[in-house]
Amino acid sequence: MLKNETESKVRQTLATLFSAFLLLTLAACGGDNANVETPSDDGSKPDFDLAGANEPRGIRTNQPSAQPGYTLFGPILSDTTYLIDNAGQVVHTWKAELAPSGGIYLLDNGNLLRTAREPDVERFEGGGQGGRIQEFTWEGELVWNFRFASDQHLLHHDIARLPNGNVLAIAWEHKSAEDSRWAGRDPDKVPEAGMWPDMIVEIEPQGLTDGKIVWEWHAWDHLIQNINPRLENYGDPSEHLGRIDVNADLTEETTAEELENLKTLGYVSDDTTEEDLRSDLFHTNGIDYNAELNQIALSVPRFSEIWIIDHSTTTEEAAGSSGGRWGKGGEILYRWGNPAAYGRGDESARQLFFQHDARWIPEGSPGAGNLTVFSNDMKDDTGPYSAVYEITPPTADDGSYVVPEEGAFGPAEPTWSYRGTAEAFFFAPFISGAERLPNGNTLICSGPQGRFFEVTPEGEIVWEFWDPRQGVVKLPDGSPPHPVDEFTHAVFRATRILPDHPALSGRELQPFDPQPPIVAAAEDAAE
Repeated sequence: MLKNETESKVRQTLATLFSAFLLLTLAACGGDNANVETPSDDGSKPDFDLAGANEPRGIRTNQPSAQPGYTLFGPILSDTTYLIDNAGQVVHTWKAELAPSGGIYLLDNGNLLRTAREPDVERFEGGGQGGRIQEFTWEGELVWNFRFASDQHLLHHDIARLPNGNVLAIAWEHKSAEDSRWAGRDPDKVPEAGMWPDMIVEIEPQGLTDGKIVWEWHAWDHLIQNINPRLENYGDPSEHLGRIDVNADLTEETTAEELENLKTLGYVSDDTTEEDLRSDLFHTNGIDYNAELNQIALSVPRFSEIWIIDHSTTTEEAAGSSGGRWGKGGEILYRWGNPAAYGRGDESARQLFFQHDARWIPEGSPGAGNLTVFSNDMKDDTGPYSAVYEITPPTADDGSYVVPEEGAFGPAEPTWSYRGTAEAFFFAPFISGAERLPNGNTLICSGPQGRFFEVTPEGEIVWEFWDPRQGVVKLPDGSPPHPVDEFTHAVFRATRILPDHPALSGRELQPFDPQPPIVAAAEDAAE
């Protein structure tokens, strides 16, 4: 993205959605494809095709040192989820009527668990909107089709399957403008449509379409503010690190011109209003579960933070500040990425920028117990870039997180990071993710381009694939399920499935012959 004198303001404005840099690039280029000018080591500025529209598609690199297995993904405009081998060949697919809204997971029994974009949404407009969770058998039979969408709540982005078969899910919930002001939100930042704070729900599947909410956590229960001493939740955020400063998000009011640019870009629908952009307070875009700790990790991009909360609480305890295994109820146990969000630092201390996919490294992989995260909108003197971090949260002897008496939560620096090179530059200002593999490599999904690549600890790319397939799912009004404009290959996340995964036991996976068609290309040819 191009850097100019309005960089600071634009960054905060587009953190509301996904990236300051992306908007400026598209506005500056004025063409069909978004290009980012990034200085190389010799000072030249090669163009980076942000959408990857002109990139050769398919397998690029498949070295023997790559992690054996298969890669699972679903383009966000597609009704199909794909499983490919390391040669880039499709070996299995699942078909659905609805496009995904974010997370897609292969269960141990071979079923596919996926989020889905509900066609009929009453109130909520924003990136990652969903409303449904679906489960398909290996053979493609729909066995669960749960809808959680109304004018009061809407599922969005991601889910996590629990060992007991229940599902953790992220949802927006509606709070009126009056409720928002009573919560201490700066009145100048409260749209008349109210706010959409996030909640986490645990759903017990019941039958084909039903689900029972058996546990809840609401960010709204843990707010603090320091602008109105007459309200009950008044206090100093730097002294209450488990609470959420309701005014610490990085959102600024979006002008009409900026909104039109975003609509032209395709990131928001034509129906999106300026108030919609200000209503989405947290925009939580990733959830992960640690069974050993019974904790939940959340990626909260509008605060540029990772939050970890306790899942061992009851719903009643999750609404308060005591109880549960870690004794703090539903308060934040650990947070990292932006000390300014809790009054312990300024912009210079910030380490995450509109990040995605915060997750624990699982047992059996190097760094087990650490966290990885994809930081989308980084920048330095060379311009914008993305980075993948591994961090090691400081813990005490009893396993609890070290809460600093002063200063920011540790660590001061990541344990490991990857940001590409001038020759292998990558920038993904929205969606995307990364996971640590058992061989020590890291699989990275650069979502906007539909690019997946595996890097060694030293940063060498040993496997790389650019998805050639696109989707043509339409909503009832004829619009796409996610208004991503030219990002027709976009993928929320990709996951490596190991050959010994229980879901693959007894199944002979062979490349399809012929391979599935490239849908959008086939339709274009027919027109």
